[in-house]
Amino acid sequence: MRGATRVTFAAGAIAIALAATACSSSKSTSSSSGSNASGVVTAWWGDPQNPLIPTDTNEVNGGAVLNMIFAGLQSYDPKTGKAQLANASSITTTDQQNFTIKLKPGWKFSDGTAVTAHSYVDAWNYGAYLPNAQNNTDPFFTSIQGYADVHPASGSAKAKTMSGLKVVDDNTFTVALTQKFSLWPDTLGYSAFYPLPKAFFSNQTAWEAKPIGNGPYVINSWNKGSGMQLRPSSTYTGDFKPKNGGINLKVYTDANAAYADLQAGNLDIDNGLSTSALKTAQSDLSGRFINQPAGILQTISFPLYNAGWSTANAKLVRQGISMAIDRATITKVIFNSTRTPATDWTSPVLGAEGGFSSTLCGDVCTYNPTKAKQLIQQGGGIPGGQLTISYNADSSHKEWVDAVCNSINNALGNTSACVGKPVGTFASFRNQIQNKQETSAFRSGWQMDYPLIQDFLQPLYFTNAASNDSHYSSSQFDSLVNQANAASDKATAVSDFKSAEKLLVTDLPAIPLWYQNGLVGWSSKVSNVALDPFSVPVYTNITVNK
Repeated sequence: MRGATRVTFAAGAIAIALAATACSSSKSTSSSSGSNASGVVTAWWGDPQNPLIPTDTNEVNGGAVLNMIFAGLQSYDPKTGKAQLANASSITTTDQQNFTIKLKPGWKFSDGTAVTAHSYVDAWNYGAYLPNAQNNTDPFFTSIQGYADVHPASGSAKAKTMSGLKVVDDNTFTVALTQKFSLWPDTLGYSAFYPLPKAFFSNQTAWEAKPIGNGPYVINSWNKGSGMQLRPSSTYTGDFKPKNGGINLKVYTDANAAYADLQAGNLDIDNGLSTSALKTAQSDLSGRFINQPAGILQTISFPLYNAGWSTANAKLVRQGISMAIDRATITKVIFNSTRTPATDWTSPVLGAEGGFSSTLCGDVCTYNPTKAKQLIQQGGGIPGGQLTISYNADSSHKEWVDAVCNSINNALGNTSACVGKPVGTFASFRNQIQNKQETSAFRSGWQMDYPLIQDFLQPLYFTNAASNDSHYSSSQFDSLVNQANAASDKATAVSDFKSAEKLLVTDLPAIPLWYQNGLVGWSSKVSNVALDPFSVPVYTNITVNK
């Protein structure tokens, strides 16, 4: 999902360069209970960064809730990730640029009001309108005609609604794009495209305190910083009706505390597994553990708005830093086979047909400490004399950041060339990034929104894209992305996107580290636990054992 996703990294010992990490002995002080007599499942969670507005939520904690309380025009198969119709009965086009969307009649929001064409059009227009300052609209709405008028790159908005959106009747609306985009319908399962009820527009403050959606769950209560209770929605008529009595999400700021609760039976679902847990979870949980490929890539990004990192020589430095990272050793020893060294900027779950490449990054992503030192020296050295890697300290990132820094320091023969820079909370960390306050490298990650190569590239590296945290800008990259979006068939589109991706090898706004597997452990109280291709538990399918 957008921006730096909340993901958990494990760390251990690498003899040649990396410090050892002992297993934590911390115990949970929580008194909360797990699943109860009414079939409620208790699950790990982290506080969202922003209000739970679909067009303002671009991180995974908020996204997990949005996907439980909303349903979109499309959904993604929990096994294959393939787009399939949900609230839409049809999405048709004759020219790959102008689309007619028809809704399934009778769908309702949890407050009993009807889901109509206006629910989508009004929500999209709200998200796109510049004064509303939403974080999750670019690039999702940029392809709709009139977006530039409601959300100009500079200056004030010239309109409040996008001209490309037209309501035909209660269950039909049309969308005109600025150019052909044959893959556009497959993007419509993403949360930015969710509808909003009239209640949002009549009293946004009240809605934000207790969001109303049209999905399988309804929010029963929400105590920020503590947790959220969700219960099955009586108005939901889609295909993913809950098989449990609800989900109690509990906020954890200590991954070890969550795992201790899981082992004690006070937590049913832990998909934020602690650093020390990964090596023993399979045996600790008697096999109640999943470790499977997911659409997640971990990277280290650079603030290209900073003068020291924006020069041509700085490209050489970034390439050298990438070559100084011993991915193979870190992923094998530290991550206990839950990571795979990255070879491109996408994910293996796409497959070769979808754009994944095992060779694209080539030497730049291959450990070569001698060449690394040469490139960094050739580029004039690390800007400021020291590389710092910022990360949020409320999750298990310290160990892997220290490991990466140790690898870099080893290559450069300097024990202080690279150090970690912790930031208290995920929200604070993300705010620093969004406010362009970073002066050196920072940890970043991407959890796909939909299984398309476009989603791994355009939102992160297109000029001024919402999740372009490095503020990378390349007219050649942008042109190739636009060309790919206009392709009349998927194969051509993928080829053009790969051409754009090749520019990242040289420019390197973000260093690919490793592909992350989806991980989850569960208690003996629940069954039918699975992860979707986005590494999110399929909450609706979880059952409570009797």
